[in-house]
Amino acid sequence: MQRFTRTVLALAIATGSLAAQAATELVIATVNNGHMIEMQKLTPQFEKANPDIKLKWVTLEEGTLRQRVTTDIATKGGQFDVMTIGLYEAPIWSKKGWLKPIATDAAYDVDDLLPAIRSGLSHEGKLYAAPFYGESSMLMYRKDLADKAGVTIPEQPTWAQVKDFAAKAHDPKGGVYGMCLRGKPGWGDNMAFLSTMVNTHGGQWFDMAWKPQIDTKPWKDAITLYVDLLKNYGPPGASANSFNENLALFNEGKCAMWVDATIAASFISDPKQSKVADKVAYAQAPVAVTPKGANWLWSWNLAIPASSTKDAAAQTFIRWATSKDYVNLVAKEHGWHAVPTGTRKSTYANAEFQKVAKFASAEKKAIDLANPNDSTLPKSPYVGVQYAAIPEFQAIGLGVGQQMSSALSGRVTVDAALKASQTLAEREMKKGGYYK
Repeated sequence: MQRFTRTVLALAIATGSLAAQAATELVIATVNNGHMIEMQKLTPQFEKANPDIKLKWVTLEEGTLRQRVTTDIATKGGQFDVMTIGLYEAPIWSKKGWLKPIATDAAYDVDDLLPAIRSGLSHEGKLYAAPFYGESSMLMYRKDLADKAGVTIPEQPTWAQVKDFAAKAHDPKGGVYGMCLRGKPGWGDNMAFLSTMVNTHGGQWFDMAWKPQIDTKPWKDAITLYVDLLKNYGPPGASANSFNENLALFNEGKCAMWVDATIAASFISDPKQSKVADKVAYAQAPVAVTPKGANWLWSWNLAIPASSTKDAAAQTFIRWATSKDYVNLVAKEHGWHAVPTGTRKSTYANAEFQKVAKFASAEKKAIDLANPNDSTLPKSPYVGVQYAAIPEFQAIGLGVGQQMSSALSGRVTVDAALKASQTLAEREMKKGGYYK
């Protein structure tokens, strides 16, 4: 009997089946963007250093990812061991007890994380999701076209100055549009941008009694300007454009200006992707009545659902993927221009990164300026710059986004869109029990 057991054991070792049985398989749900796809390509590096852990990736489009992970964590489905979640979900889910705290050690250096990002991912002093990359929003513009028009863009421009430049640079016959902005409806699409525009015009989503404030002057001022800008100086079909569409337009040299995610800077400044890489300059997001909430704050983060039975392996993977060593690994493999940004002070302090990233100082300043705990001129009861961190916001943001897209395409007036948005927001908030 002993001899038989030894023979089976020897066969198992020889075929590798014992090792396979011993390895912990982590199922990781992630979004299909460039930085995350690069992380998947580096899987062999992680598995070589951690032979007892195998990674299985489930890569999804952003909207589908949110739906799948939200359903799974709310029902304790247990499909995923590591989830990619946003800055919106992290505070809501950590308060509900749906996430495990991230176990950091001295080597991880949690104090190296940018304060705004770290704060947004913490609950009661504990980190509940580790940031993979972070972003704010800023103005990206064609310096050559500004010079040609005799326009100087300051470090912190106003919307009036931006509109003036858009009018002067707009040349559809020459293939250049004065302004590119998001128009595609969604709380993370057009409403991410429009919320910041409303903030800087002195508006907010909800007052301290949780009553929606959409049918108000700040909202009307912001949305009227937005529609005016894109109607007069934007590309055709702007109501269908989001990040990727505007990125393609900018890289082709068709946008004089674009206000969007700071992460775009690494693409539009890359000569392999952009025809205007050497002509781009950067400024802070435009302001109107107040600088508060003029630029958003976002990060994609790795988190562990409370129901996970593979906590130790998940912690090991997350520490690897969000570490200083990982940033250095990407730099070594692909160069400093390709590293995930917006999370660590050490990245911005690195001389090699500064050399290739002309946008670095503007990006870091935008992230540092964003404050999700104080993003509106009137006091607000919610956390978040371009969203309100409450479960009801997804439905409200989508509904309002559809109305704003309709106003942009001319199907309804701005006044009608704001009135309909106010009605649907009030209905959702009453249904949620925020007020009667």
